[in-house]
Amino acid sequence: MSVYGLGCNSFGGRADEATSVAIIHHALDHGVTLLDTANTYTESRSESIIGRALKDRRGDAILATKCAGKVGDGPNDRGTSRWHIMREVERSLGRLQTDHIDLYQMHTFDPHTPMDETLRALDDLVHQGKVRYIGCSNFTAWQVCKALWTSDRHNLVRYDSVQPAYSPADRRIEPELVPLCLDQGVGLLVYFPLAGGVLTGKYKPGAEPPQGSRALTQPQFRERMNERNLALSVAMQQLAAEAGITVAQLTLAWVIGRPGITTALVGATRVAQQEENLKAVDVTLAPDMATRIDELTQEFVTF
Repeated sequence: MSVYGLGCNSFGGRADEATSVAIIHHALDHGVTLLDTANTYTESRSESIIGRALKDRRGDAILATKCAGKVGDGPNDRGTSRWHIMREVERSLGRLQTDHIDLYQMHTFDPHTPMDETLRALDDLVHQGKVRYIGCSNFTAWQVCKALWTSDRHNLVRYDSVQPAYSPADRRIEPELVPLCLDQGVGLLVYFPLAGGVLTGKYKPGAEPPQGSRALTQPQFRERMNERNLALSVAMQQLAAEAGITVAQLTLAWVIGRPGITTALVGATRVAQQEENLKAVDVTLAPDMATRIDELTQEFVTF
């Protein structure tokens, strides 16, 4: 996988289809291999747009999607039961216009379904060739550990990756999940590496969010615009100015360089935005700069 992965949750929402396709093609043309989506993103429009965008370029992409989220009001319209997984994988394959999904991830931990039921269903999909590898998302360390133990005990395919939130403003995975993944060889595909937009420099203390920003179009993100996060953003901008790069590039370079991180998943609503963010791949942080960021954000390891 490329160290920069394209998060596709805005496609069909904050980014229309033409823009989304342009972003996908730009990513593929510049060395990005991983496209990450889910069956619930923008009411499934994200998967459909990706399917059309990859019609002649399927071989260029590592395609990752997810299931477990709510897709209806029925008792089987969410979760990781065999019934739900088998139905949703067929729907995703159809929308994505492909015969296989490279990485199929369980979007959330399902406390109502036995772990071995979920993994047996995924094991069958791998043996059928519809899924190449499996992963999980939003799992805690103990949940990943239980899944790995279940796979080992029953000789089933195991989760090859986990997808948590991670950024300088959210380092909660470091004490337990990161050591587990390093020990067990599980990849870490992290989302919100820019803290949901906080560490892009576009939000200012005491000022209203800019028009079209996620804080306005998706109000649940506004709670991230708290005093502590905005103070961190200002401090990170000062460090970025010292390094001669944008705060987003500084942040992404720090995330990509952290122990155990396989890929940082970054969304985009404009090609130019992605173009700037991709420059982070070529940034090598000086050891003292990385240390300063570590010290500055130590309080975000637990909160």
